[in-house]
Amino acid sequence: METPTFFNGTYDETMALLIEARNYIAYHDAASHRALPPHVRLQISYESMRVTSRLTQVMAWLLAQKAVHAGEMTREQAASDDFALSGGDICTDPSGPDNEQLPEGLRSLLERSHRLYMRVARLDERARDAVALAG
Repeated sequence: METPTFFNGTYDETMALLIEARNYIAYHDAASHRALPPHVRLQISYESMRVTSRLTQVMAWLLAQKAVHAGEMTREQAASDDFALSGGDICTDPSGPDNEQLPEGLRSLLERSHRLYMRVARLDERARDAVALAG
């Protein structure tokens, strides 16, 4: 069974953001951070982890959905708590992009990862509702 194009596009978008986030975190000029106050450096670390959390949660959820479409797991299994999108308040918090003390690249990653996470959260809710109605 072929995975729907929508999921492939979302998967590709998530993978691209993961790579961009990894490159940003790994290769961003740490020397430029040294001049920043300690509380700003801490915010940068915290917000970088928020981006990473969002993207890994989304990727895990998408992989479960791909497994459903490949016949490797049932919709009911994918809708279980084991495969639910998680991250709660940390991932749904939209703050960060408006913090002008953060580097622009990180603010962009925060905004885009939040939009993606919230979109997948709606898909997760719909998938769980569909399984509940069918059961």
